[in-house]
Amino acid sequence: MSDTTYTPPKVWTWEQESGGEFASINRPIAGATHDQELPVGKHPLQLHSMATPNGVKVTIMLEELLAAGHAGAEYDAWLIKILDGNQFGSGFVEINPNSKIPALFDTETGQRVFESASILFYLAEKFDAFLPTDIAGRTETMNWVFWQMGSAPYLGGGFGHFYAYAPEKWQYPIDRFTMETKRQLDVLDRELAKKPFIAGEGYTIADMAIWPWYGQLVLGRLYGAAEFLDVESYKNVMAWAKKIAARPAVQRGRMVNRAFGEPEMQLHERHDASDFDTKTQDKLENS
Repeated sequence: MSDTTYTPPKVWTWEQESGGEFASINRPIAGATHDQELPVGKHPLQLHSMATPNGVKVTIMLEELLAAGHAGAEYDAWLIKILDGNQFGSGFVEINPNSKIPALFDTETGQRVFESASILFYLAEKFDAFLPTDIAGRTETMNWVFWQMGSAPYLGGGFGHFYAYAPEKWQYPIDRFTMETKRQLDVLDRELAKKPFIAGEGYTIADMAIWPWYGQLVLGRLYGAAEFLDVESYKNVMAWAKKIAARPAVQRGRMVNRAFGEPEMQLHERHDASDFDTKTQDKLENS
């Protein structure tokens, strides 16, 4: 715990960077900081993203659609380097005024789509896939999609920030967000004791929304926190996470727009299915 006590001023002003890994891109105003047009590829679906958990949701969905035979789901994936501030370029802000990845533009319909859950829902409706059509199944799926959107900020911006990224370790916020993260894992564990996938018998966009956060967390791929959180105790979440991780489309989806980690797992841009075999960073660096 810090030895100092912070007294908030009557009116907050932005006087300096807050510190931490993402300090250079944090600011209290919206809008573009520079002119930068977005590239446009050959496919109707133009994705601008990075392989954070929110970005991975969408690339998993697109790869699952292609694996299911939806040829119209072919896409161009362009890397947005968030630590370089690409998300504040004028072209990106046009398709997402909130300057967060992922963002999708459908040149076939002229529709911009931002917020990862909205993109999942848009693609599910466009291709009539991974979202039940009956009202009960559809509602249960959306229950869990919205659960993820409401819960994951406590995991990422709360636990992940203070445990892994904050410039100093403070017990109070780490304890606070660890408790909430473990409560959320318990919610999932209890539900997954009753059914093979989070919304029922079938694999849906709810699994695609939740797995990049909570599945990767228990598999030791987020924040280096698996032992700290005692993830092995959530046996049903672990089994579900491993089952989804084994899907080939999920494995491909994790690679797209990835600019960190093992070079063989990084496919900075994706414009064709053959790119997985020829354009990962290990192959480009050795060519």
